[in-house]
Amino acid sequence: MDKFQKQPIIDINNHLLENWTKQEMENVKIVVDFFQKLMNEHDFDYILEKYGNGSYTQHNRAIPDEISGLIGYVKTLTKRFPEYSFDVKRIFADGDFVILHSHCTMKANHRDNEKKGFIITDTFRLKDGKLVEHWDAIQPIDMFSRLLVLITGGSIKNSNPTF
Repeated sequence: MDKFQKQPIIDINNHLLENWTKQEMENVKIVVDFFQKLMNEHDFDYILEKYGNGSYTQHNRAIPDEISGLIGYVKTLTKRFPEYSFDVKRIFADGDFVILHSHCTMKANHRDNEKKGFIITDTFRLKDGKLVEHWDAIQPIDMFSRLLVLITGGSIKNSNPTF
């Protein structure tokens, strides 16, 4: 299979840092599993079953709270862009926080093309091994991505603070 036909796989071994504590490593494993299944494999049933219990505060104002709200948002996105995926470039862990620095693309043939898609930083906070909060920062790279942000970024789906 051509590399552009496969969904990206987040290989945690490429990101391991020796200074992570045991808890930070566990948090990274949780976030990587969550992100891989949601953003790359689009396995919404798995995400809802494994991560759908408990409170999840979303700080991206365009996405509703709770895991079910996030799933609804990503479902809508993948209907329009079924090849939507993330190539995680860096992972940072600090206590209860895990940060993913990624290249997001909407089309498979744009993967690995740094002139297409988005640069996205996702910050997750975990508590007792559960995802409880999410923030992101999104930088569109090309004109299509800039227009997509303008078109889709205007509706407010939660009243949470952005910081």
